[in-house]
Amino acid sequence: MTFWRVPLDLGEIQISRGKVHILEDRCKGCGYCIEFCPKDVLEFDTKFNQKGYHPPSVKISDECVNCHYCEIICPEFAIYSVEASAD
Repeated sequence: MTFWRVPLDLGEIQISRGKVHILEDRCKGCGYCIEFCPKDVLEFDTKFNQKGYHPPSVKISDECVNCHYCEIICPEFAIYSVEASAD
């Protein structure tokens, strides 16, 4: 995306990166986390969990910005993200 101006503190802003953790056996396959992820990081997995649902899986791990929206919207508390280490 091209902006018509550049913020003065562009070099000082550090974008947070996250790592998504999925508790597969809690998931009921509603797909809220997949549908509402702002960076389109998740997708449905091909395997089934113990309940017989397709849990989400991470398709682009480097794109997660650790916004925590997936864990806020999940009705089963089956997903969360933590800040990724800067290795």
